Amino acid sequence: MPSTYPSFRHSVPWLILLLEAVFIVLSYFLDSIVDAHFPYPDLQDVSHMLIFGFGFFLTFLKRYSFSSTGFSLLIVILGVQCSILMEHVSVLLTEISLSGIPGAAMSTVAVVISIGAVLGKMNPMQSIVMVVVEIVVFYVSRWINIYLLQASSHVSMMHVHLFGAYFGLAVSSRFSEPSPRSEKNASTPRSDLLSMLGTLFLWVFWPSFNSVLAVEKDRAIFNTCLALAVSAVAAFAFSGLITKDGKFRMTHIRRAALAGGVTIGFAADSIKHPWIAMILGLLASAISVLGSFCLQSCLPTLRTHDASGVHFTFGLPAVFGALAEVVFFVMDIQTKLPSIGNEVLLSIGALCFTISVALITGLITGLILNFKLWKPIPVSKYFEDQMYWEFPHLAVGF
Repeated sequence: MPSTYPSFRHSVPWLILLLEAVFIVLSYFLDSIVDAHFPYPDLQDVSHMLIFGFGFFLTFLKRYSFSSTGFSLLIVILGVQCSILMEHVSVLLTEISLSGIPGAAMSTVAVVISIGAVLGKMNPMQSIVMVVVEIVVFYVSRWINIYLLQASSHVSMMHVHLFGAYFGLAVSSRFSEPSPRSEKNASTPRSDLLSMLGTLFLWVFWPSFNSVLAVEKDRAIFNTCLALAVSAVAAFAFSGLITKDGKFRMTHIRRAALAGGVTIGFAADSIKHPWIAMILGLLASAISVLGSFCLQSCLPTLRTHDASGVHFTFGLPAVFGALAEVVFFVMDIQTKLPSIGNEVLLSIGALCFTISVALITGLITGLILNFKLWKPIPVSKYFEDQMYWEFPHLAVGF
């Protein structure tokens, strides 16, 4: 490896080993099985999403594919272990499991989404620290939503998209922006194809994700399939409408095809009419594509570089889905209760609380990650696999 690249030999391996030792010790003292009897297919489908789906989804950068897939595997495995420990702590303190082991895996989605916002700008040390901090804060946020704001376990888990997107954007705002003319901050047909493969994995397994904690599992799966189908089809229509030459853009399809699944997740098990799920999928696709078209120019003003477009794939569709869930909630109970103001305020409060906590803790985490202790990399070394991986078949560069 060229001498201009810093060595992480004396930091990253020891940090990983130290973290694993802490996990083992804490598991010994918290020696109880959380939700030992759970349906393995649920965990299996979520694992496919995390490993295959997000692993390939983040490979669109042409010189960062090794790091996108490799580090995704690292943070997912560490994140799941940290989530399981937080489940133990929840049982110890409240004697109630928030979501069990499948839910612990689902919580790791927040970290993977956040990593997408800062993709290529953080070294492994910073990523590992971010994993631990974000998982702990997300679990605290869920606990408050469930026990103080009276959100259901299913809805509080769907906040994972909101938390991951806005936590990642807040962290990204604390890092220097790459040059818009940077040759490394670009994709190739091959990297876009691999990223689209990840989108297909996520698209196929998203109904399982939305139904793991749902009360009406069959209804959640059916509504999610409808919303995903409509959002994927509509993605082609909206992409063709807004591009200059009328051709489809791969980034639009990757983002909008998943937007319907994100939006429908909040109310997937409560929607009783298929046409409602289809309309939500259509609107989610429009928000994803048109939102990126209209709002992209605002992000540089806010000093926020969204590397993989998590704001338009997860953030905005999740906000729309959470608001739609409040509307459906009001329509469902307005004939049963004389006053619904308190319930509506609690639902909106859970949404605002999640976003606020994500933004505030994300900003703090971003500041911490820029300490010299974590060896932040300069802008000139952004988006480079050679910073971390061996390429013996390459004599010089790429």
